[in-house]
Amino acid sequence: MTDSDPKAMIKIAREGGDPDLAEPLDLGVRVRELRKARDWTLEQAAKQAGLARSTLSKIENGQMSPTYDALKKLAIGLEISVPQLFTPPPQGQVGGRIAVTKTGEGREVTTVTYEHEMLADQLTKKQMLPYRARIRARSMDEFDGWVRHGGEEFLYVLTGVVLLYTEYYEPVELRRGDSAYYDATMGHNVVSTSQEDATILWVTSLT
Repeated sequence: MTDSDPKAMIKIAREGGDPDLAEPLDLGVRVRELRKARDWTLEQAAKQAGLARSTLSKIENGQMSPTYDALKKLAIGLEISVPQLFTPPPQGQVGGRIAVTKTGEGREVTTVTYEHEMLADQLTKKQMLPYRARIRARSMDEFDGWVRHGGEEFLYVLTGVVLLYTEYYEPVELRRGDSAYYDATMGHNVVSTSQEDATILWVTSLT
């Protein structure tokens, strides 16, 4: 999967033993659900995301594959992260579940600045979105503004060194074993400063 292949991102299949996960996740349906959950019209959602109404309508109806830039605008407009566009919404309380993701078996979602590996991806109705990320960005110049979305976020550095930039605080250097917990509605970006791309564990709340 490459940054220039959003169609591959959209058609990622939900795999696992749960029969509810047998069908591929439909990005258009997901975007429509998110819009309606906010009680927004097409015009309101398009304005919030900085997209043309006709473009948003085509995305919702599966008539076009959005570019990564369009996906990012959608995520920012809906106040969620890009990975959450490809994650089914929580659907109530369930108990007695477990999901095991072996090394290298997580679903991959690649962006210009990060390479995400989605963990526990076979579970729906979860309250957290865990994923491992390889930080490709080396400079704030590689981001088109701040990343911000609803909920809270936990970051734990697995390898390498990163700089965590936030909208209201000075940049913080984080090394292996360091962590940060922050309000994800605040603008935030992460860049690698070590020789090799750093890897981190991210956990984003879905409520």
